This record gives sequence, C-alpha cells and structure tokens, in this order.
Amino acid sequence: MAESKTDEAAPLHVVVFPWLAFGHIIPFLELSEHLARRGHFVTFVSAPRNLAKLRPVLPELKPRIRLAPLPLPEVDGLPAGAESTADVPPEKVELLKVAFDGLAGPFAAFLADACAAAGGEGHPKKPDWIVPDFAHHWLPPIADEHKVPCALFLIFPAALLAFIGPKALNEAHPRAAAEDFMVPPPWIPSPSPIAYRRHEAEWLVQASCRPNISGASDMERFWKTLELCPLVACRCSREVDGSLCDLLDELYGKPFLPSGLLAPYDAARAAAGGDDDEETAGLLRWLDAQPARSVLYVAFGSEAPLAPEQVAALALGLGLVGVRFLWALRRPVGEDPPELPEGFEARVAGRGVVRVGWVPQVRVLAHAAVGGFFTHAGMSSLAESFLFGHPLVMLPLFADQGLTARLMAERRVGVEVPWRVDGGRAFASEDVAAAVRQVMVGEEEREVFRRNAEELKEVLWDTARQERYIDELVEHLLVQRRADS
Repeated sequence: MAESKTDEAAPLHVVVFPWLAFGHIIPFLELSEHLARRGHFVTFVSAPRNLAKLRPVLPELKPRIRLAPLPLPEVDGLPAGAESTADVPPEKVELLKVAFDGLAGPFAAFLADACAAAGGEGHPKKPDWIVPDFAHHWLPPIADEHKVPCALFLIFPAALLAFIGPKALNEAHPRAAAEDFMVPPPWIPSPSPIAYRRHEAEWLVQASCRPNISGASDMERFWKTLELCPLVACRCSREVDGSLCDLLDELYGKPFLPSGLLAPYDAARAAAGGDDDEETAGLLRWLDAQPARSVLYVAFGSEAPLAPEQVAALALGLGLVGVRFLWALRRPVGEDPPELPEGFEARVAGRGVVRVGWVPQVRVLAHAAVGGFFTHAGMSSLAESFLFGHPLVMLPLFADQGLTARLMAERRVGVEVPWRVDGGRAFASEDVAAAVRQVMVGEEEREVFRRNAEELKEVLWDTARQERYIDELVEHLLVQRRADS
C-alpha cells in the first residue's frame, strides 16, 4: 500500500449502510475491509439476519469493523424473517423497500446515540462519514441534522450510471417507454453499444422508473440520495470501464471516484483450501477428474431465478453442445427445485453436473478444470471471473447486466446469447449451444476470448493499481473532513 498523507491522519470512523441485497452487501463489506486495512474504523449497518450471514471478517480486521443490527419493521405481505432480496420472490421486493424505509426512525436514533456518546478514537468517535446506497433517499437529511456528511457508494458499473444520467438530463430528454431505453442516450458519446434489448428495457421501465408500493421509484431514490451527497464512489475502474469513469464527473457535476472492482482477493488466494461438506467435496473431486480448462461453469447469481422455460432451454442447449459443465441451479424462494427436461441428467451423465443450491463460486472458478463461465453478467460475478481469466458466455437477465454484457462482447471477452422473441422472454436452445461452442470449442475464436480474458486477469491482479483507487477515495474523505472541521 502506498504511503501517503492518509497514513499520518487520525483514523476515520465511517458508517456504511448497504441496500438489503447481498449483491450490494458484499461489495460494501469489501470496501469496509479496505478501509480497515488502512487503519480506519467502520460501523456496518444492516438487518440482523443479513449480518449473521456475512462471511467472517479477517481476524486482524475484526477490531476495526463493528456490526450494527437494525431490525426491520413488520410489513403486511412480507414473509416473516425476510431481510434481503434473497429471502423474497421478485414480486415482493417492493414490500422489502417499504420495510427498509421503516428503518429511517431507528437509524436516526442510532445516529443520535453515536453522536451524543462520541468521544476518543475508533468506534466511540462521532462518525466522520456515512456511506449509504442508492435506495437511502431518507438518510442524508438525518445525517445533515447531526452535521455528518454522506458519501454515496454505488455498486453499479459506470455503464449503467452513464446510461441513467442525472435528473436534469432526463428532464431535458424524457424517457418513458421501453423504446426510449433501447438506444444510447444523447449524452453518451457515439458510437456506443450501451443500450438495452426490449425485454430488458421493459423490465427497467416497470421495476425502476415507475413508483412502487413504497411510493418512490428506484430512479427517484437514486436521484434524491445523489443530490444530497457531496461525494460519490463507484465500483468501477478505468482499466475495465474505460472513459465512462471520467464521463460521470462531467454528467453529474460532482466527484465520482472509482473504487476499483473490489474483487474478492482473499477468497481467491484461499480457494485451494477450506472445510467442505460432502456434496461440495464431491463436486471438487469431480472437477479434479476433468481435463484442464474443459469445464464450463454455469451460474446466474442469487437475485433472479430462471423461469421454467428458461431452465429447459438452457438444459437443452447444454445437451446439444456436448461440453463438460457444472451448473449451479438456484432454487426459487419458497418453491420446489426447477424441473429439468425429462432424461436430461441421464443424457449428460459423466460430462455434466447440476447442483441445486449454493456452490462455492470462487473455489469453482479457481479450479484448473474450469475453462469458461456461463453467467448473467452481474458485476460481482464478473469480478470473480476476471481474477481467473475465464472467457464468458453471457445471458443477462435484468438491471445493469445487459449493458455490461454488451461492453464485454465488444471487448471480445465472450459472447452474448441472443433473445429470439422481440418483446418476449425466450431464447432458443440452439442459440445457447452456438454461444457455448464459440467460447469452449471453436479454436480460433476461443483463443481470442481467452487472450482478452487473460488481459483482464492481469488488470485485476495489478493490486497496486486497485489499491490506489481506495487510497484516492480515502484521501478525499480525509481532505473533506479537514475542510469541514
């Protein structure tokens, strides 16, 4: 880690508070650990069960990272014990936002106590900064009452933030229909691949642009939170996101600081070990028996379950192509495991394994037998894949994933499975097979994808550069603290 003025300054006390999704919670934890490594103190706020599910913090960092549970209020229709998007089906996420907004009062009390009891250094010290997520439109006014500034941390890639744009530009160039989101916005330099497919655009309009039962759309939450935060950190890097990183400052009119990709380096370094249950040990033994770089790892994240017809199309496509694969198939919340086509597992026996439920993804991606990753193109999964240089087969499902997939395809790190039905949610098994062949079988294209994926691996393992992003972010936090004192 580079020596700088940050090493000479009194430690910061930073309160971090992610949105209730593990795709957000985990990057916030990675950021917290980076801050703790630099000698700063972090209070990590979330609902109790979410905190209980966190992976263990490294022993040397535990004294500097304090977990602060805030129980969610009960909401009619929200399942008992639901505290994250992983606990509810997609149609009930808006109820989770109602419960989340109910944390405004408890958080205000927590912050009042933290400021009133402040004294000394470390966690007893009054917070220097609060780091909220996109959904916390009610939090900055609470922080302002106690004269604690907010630095918004966005786990979304630069492509999505550039595509969304600030409220003023959206008012000048209104977008309301799906078609409006199927072309790059006028504020992104041309030519650009940054645009949604129809099914993605329809999801965006419905899920993010229109108010839900909580009374606020996701766009409104983002814009209101952003307006009241003088500083923004974004999980991106110039080496991966390119010129879009620097475009954000210009678009939004305030500092947008890259944090780097916050890849799970500790998990990657420890991937060869671990205490495994019998089922996981069996998966790893199966991988041990496969030739090097011959297995396609198939996984689509924890947030969006596949529809039954999508599971069937994927299975048939994997059956057609004939490559070895390990498929981590998610069980939808409160439902039976997805049904595979009749006879599928027998037809692929020996070359294909389907595991319903959790799979240790970093350990699988680290295995020498894995040679490609079939993914939804979520940024956390891509960062894990980049650590091991895997080419990609991409099937984006929602949110930022389509934009990221377009950029990765343009960069020739992999290929995207096309959606065949305009306005529908169908893709064909033949298209799945064709995409897998390009990445796992065809020699010439396969080598191009591998070479480009290896370049991204080199970027992520340039840890000195990734650490500098955090150093620059911390320096901004310290400079602003000195200016405010």
